[in-house]
Amino acid sequence: MPSRFSVAIVILLVILMALSFLPVHGEQEVYETVVRLHVLANSDSEDDQALKLKVRDAVLEVTSPLVEGCTSQAQAIEVLNAHLADLETAAREVIEAEGRSDTVSVRLGEEDYPTRTYESCAFPAGRYVSLRICIGEAAGQNWWCCLFPPLCLSAASAKEDNEDAFMQVGLTKEQYSIITETGKTKYKVRFKILEVMEDWFG
Repeated sequence: MPSRFSVAIVILLVILMALSFLPVHGEQEVYETVVRLHVLANSDSEDDQALKLKVRDAVLEVTSPLVEGCTSQAQAIEVLNAHLADLETAAREVIEAEGRSDTVSVRLGEEDYPTRTYESCAFPAGRYVSLRICIGEAAGQNWWCCLFPPLCLSAASAKEDNEDAFMQVGLTKEQYSIITETGKTKYKVRFKILEVMEDWFG
């Protein structure tokens, strides 16, 4: 049987190894820069999922020009908060135009996210500022995106275009690499550790 001292040494080494993958040197700024978009469909039925996407498009038509000129998360939050009623109206008009009577709610606040991977970048699990659109029972599959910087309308755009968007809100190239170089072992381990810690302490 290993001694308690040996076990303690192993645990300490594991902790030190894990710490080497946690955000340092300003990397936390990455997670405090964005505003996420989360649209929840009424159910997983084909009609409800199609409605979810139409509501998403209507909301993005309103939010995209609003956040386009923002240079910080705080500014984006302020602008979005001032137009929550407009966003709810846009969503409701789509629902009514489809002949539906689903309720819809729009709120801006903090929300826990799982790790999400997009075509050119990925975000680790964690708590983010989020614009949450709930349709009806909000029990269907979700739709996530990065609302600020505005990447939702350019999910298939070139990596350098997205990089420019993040550079304009103050991130360095090193910080931007945290969400784009997720194929590298270091970042895969980092994301997994953050996700496990979120489960432990969330």
